[in-house]
Amino acid sequence: MKTILSGAVAALSLTLAATSALAAAPADVKSGTYKVEAGHTQVNFSVLHFGFTYYSGQFSNVSGSLKLDAAHPSASKLSVTIPVSSVATSSTVLTDELKNNEWFDATKYPEATFVSTEVSPAGAEDAVVSGNLTLHGVTKPVVLHVHFVGAGVNPMDKAYTVGFQATGTIHRSDFGVKKYVPYVSDDVNLTIAGAFEKQP
Repeated sequence: MKTILSGAVAALSLTLAATSALAAAPADVKSGTYKVEAGHTQVNFSVLHFGFTYYSGQFSNVSGSLKLDAAHPSASKLSVTIPVSSVATSSTVLTDELKNNEWFDATKYPEATFVSTEVSPAGAEDAVVSGNLTLHGVTKPVVLHVHFVGAGVNPMDKAYTVGFQATGTIHRSDFGVKKYVPYVSDDVNLTIAGAFEKQP
């Protein structure tokens, strides 16, 4: 029993040490150019379905770059590209439908992009990031509320990585995606997990 407890304590200590190593304060994060780490970057969305439930989906395979200035966060720049055909839901029928010309029209508009225009710090670990979202051939201003999650060397691939969580809301009708409004809500809630790897 003593051996088991000792092993558990040792494992916990290693876990806490690893967590501590990744938990760099925002001001201590390395400045520079970062590339989106697509494997751990997800753009999740949810809409209110007939007033009964929130239905969610996800975009993946995101690419792009972050120019991070830790000392002067307002000087930071973000540019990302999202392949529309990566959309996925729990229903294969709906997933295919979302790609057609009544929804996202992935063939005609294969990419969505977000390019930041302003970064406004809102405390030590938060910022308001304003930018232009282009979706379905339409460009509109969008505001994201971004929270710093952590930074450090990823123990798996040894890359220096910084991560953020962002939230925001868009009106899909602003982008010409109007099918089933208002039965399926016009408001689309976004929750974005962004991972970025520092470039040499």
